[in-house]
Amino acid sequence: MIETRLLRQFIAVAEELHFHKAAIRLHMAQPPLSQAINRLEDKLGFSLFTRNKRGVKLTPAGGAFLNAAYSTLKELELGIEHARQVSEGIAGKLTVTAVSIAYYESLLSTLRQFRETFPKVQLIIKEMPSSSQAKAILSGEADIAFMRKLPISAENVESRLLLDEEIVMAMPTHHPKARDGQIDLRDFAGEDFVFTPEALGTGYHSQLIALCEAAGFYPKVVQEAAQIHTLIGLVACGFGVALVPESIANSIMRDKVLFRRIYPVTASPNPAIGLYMTWNTHNESPLMDSFISMLDFGAAPQVEKTLATQLS
Repeated sequence: MIETRLLRQFIAVAEELHFHKAAIRLHMAQPPLSQAINRLEDKLGFSLFTRNKRGVKLTPAGGAFLNAAYSTLKELELGIEHARQVSEGIAGKLTVTAVSIAYYESLLSTLRQFRETFPKVQLIIKEMPSSSQAKAILSGEADIAFMRKLPISAENVESRLLLDEEIVMAMPTHHPKARDGQIDLRDFAGEDFVFTPEALGTGYHSQLIALCEAAGFYPKVVQEAAQIHTLIGLVACGFGVALVPESIANSIMRDKVLFRRIYPVTASPNPAIGLYMTWNTHNESPLMDSFISMLDFGAAPQVEKTLATQLS
């Protein structure tokens, strides 16, 4: 390993081509400088300069090493500056995982704002099911997760409710109940259902199953789909109906799929499906704190109001 001090001493001599002038420039005596260059040549195993009565001249190897020295010091300066910006929270990498985010305007707006505010930050967005997000948060592979509530047994994991969504029924436009403004879940006891696999989110899956059981039946699941847009596509093609979060009412397939509110199954309102922001408190990234502070949790009621209009 060659010290940066030796590189700077070599560059001074190479640019001055005079040991005495280089020593003055470096604010040091000439003998220690000559000794330093000799040590550097011994470390490298080749001569950097030719020295004679007519002066000092770079050898071909010395010329090549000068370019390497310039590049090394420049890269080091850039690395130090980048590290400083990371420490100040204006550069670095932030990994965000989420369920399908196309339906969440407030979240999309925050991602756009963060990218514009911190252009030097590498913002990585990964869509994955809630169960995979939980593992990513615990392992440190993700900084922030937007997921359905899962029982994560770790004291260092915190969650904050971003949006509480109503459970609605998605059905093809030709369904007999499509003209009803609001439907009774008990009328769908004999219907084919499309579900997401239980392994992708046990809490979410169990909540939908429990809602059907409260209505007096266990859903007949004929097809599963890991991605919500695939699930809606299957509904559009007539595979069955699906219970989904109300944000899916923003679907681009509204010409083929309708969304209807469900009458309360019991005396209490139907349970809502929460979207939670989850993070690991052991994560000391200043970027994570900046993102969390930027997210407007007050936008959730506005989203719900918009969806209520679409579902009416």
